[in-house]
Amino acid sequence: MSDPAPKLRVDKWLWQARFFKTRSLAAKQVTEGHVRVNGTRVAKTSHAVAPGDVLTFPQGRQIRVVRIVALGTRRGPATEAQALYEDLTPEPEPAPERVGARPTKRNRRAIDALKDAGSED
Repeated sequence: MSDPAPKLRVDKWLWQARFFKTRSLAAKQVTEGHVRVNGTRVAKTSHAVAPGDVLTFPQGRQIRVVRIVALGTRRGPATEAQALYEDLTPEPEPAPERVGARPTKRNRRAIDALKDAGSED
């Protein structure tokens, strides 16, 4: 009989891949429904993941999208953890320039000079 594909709990994999500092923080994200596996919301920490699965979850102020490449055996150093996944997170859009931002002192002087030059005509 063939061996089933190896699987690991989603909270444990997120912790081993160093996305969360503690396993309980990873478990909290899962139980609150913030983690998706292959586009499906997961609410149980016991949900099994395997290589090839795509996880979507919030981390800080951004939404992370990663494909599982391997299952870890321990929570090792960062270089070992980075080998466990492929980052699919899209690049963030550049922040738009602020409209109506306050001018600098130099800009204010230039504006005042233009106003004075326009009023003399």
